[in-house]
Amino acid sequence: MSSTMETADDPGADRPSGWADPIGEIRRFFRPARERWRAYRNRKLADGAFQARATRFPLTRPFAQEASRRLFDLCAGFVYSQVLSAGVQLGLYEALRDRPLRLSEIAGRLELDEEAARVLLRASASLDLIEIEEGLDKEATYALGALGAALLANPGALAMIRHHDALYADLADPVALLKGGKGARLSRLWPYAARPKTRKGKAANDAKASAGDADMAAYTDLMEASQDIVAREVLAATDLSWARRVLDVGGGSGRFLTAFASHHPDAELHLFDLPAVAAVARQRLPGTRNGRRITVHEGDFFTDPLPEGYDLATLVRIVHDHDDEAVVALLTRIREGLRPGGVVMIAEPMSGDRHSGPVADAYFGFYLRAMGSGRPRTPDEIAALMKRAGLSRAREIPTALPVATKIVVAEIPRRSVAFT
Repeated sequence: MSSTMETADDPGADRPSGWADPIGEIRRFFRPARERWRAYRNRKLADGAFQARATRFPLTRPFAQEASRRLFDLCAGFVYSQVLSAGVQLGLYEALRDRPLRLSEIAGRLELDEEAARVLLRASASLDLIEIEEGLDKEATYALGALGAALLANPGALAMIRHHDALYADLADPVALLKGGKGARLSRLWPYAARPKTRKGKAANDAKASAGDADMAAYTDLMEASQDIVAREVLAATDLSWARRVLDVGGGSGRFLTAFASHHPDAELHLFDLPAVAAVARQRLPGTRNGRRITVHEGDFFTDPLPEGYDLATLVRIVHDHDDEAVVALLTRIREGLRPGGVVMIAEPMSGDRHSGPVADAYFGFYLRAMGSGRPRTPDEIAALMKRAGLSRAREIPTALPVATKIVVAEIPRRSVAFT
């Protein structure tokens, strides 16, 4: 499937006078019926007597049971995440990587008494993280489940789970988080994420530098661990072979660019990030495949001069960390440094995708609230910010795994670039 960024500045220029969106007209026609159905449904579901009848009646019982289970899952979700966290921290899934183990073996490896180990194992089995098999001698063995095995193949997910103690602390009082605007632990852990509108010039770098090299390295490690899957999805969804000079803005340790280099051996690659992050990149890149092809630039992308003369600028999991006005300012600065016909590509989890479930809106919505800056956006919202920054023909490029990332591209006007 190919997606082409067209050259027309006004995508609606060729529409006849009085043109209407037929899909929108259909939706508007059926809206009153949908609203009546929703009101009727909610009255019934809020009626305890109706729920009791639905549970007893054979034809509606499965639906009532499923609704009850989903509601309880919402109530118990925080416990489920702590079961997962305990398994990761104790090394349960790693212990089961090679073969099933008995209860006594697992308890010994995890340094738990057998009753505590049994509680964790049964809880993990209920979440499909492990499986319980009855042995011939009646002593059960415990093996990795499908989700547990998949978890071991996703170092990014493991890193995020280990990092979640700060997020859990901030979510202990969700009302305070919503009213206060940021969490105490997470925003303190990443002080570089302070809103750029509160800082100018050298003060911005000083504020970010206060995070310290250790904090910057820790954050870089976290982002690096989860970057491979994002790079894989972006490079599989796009044909960027036309890009000769590429600038990755906020490129961290260079994980995305090293993957890009493998797909595009002739591209000239440049990375721009904060001084402390750039130092990590300079240290790590020489030891990676293609790392020596990447030139590292340091600075604050809100205040310091950006490199110029590129035909592709990428922002991978950067835009959702910042508020709207900051994003427009950043995109404007990037646009001004691109070659004529240059393209900006934004890749990150995005809101409003039915295939992603609650990841963007629930998880990243509250995570970024705790960080104190940014929010998850829909592709249309990102496209609107790109338009405000003077870019045109913004559009979404589909990915196979939108829960990991979606892509929106836009360009300096009057340029045609084909994507796959």
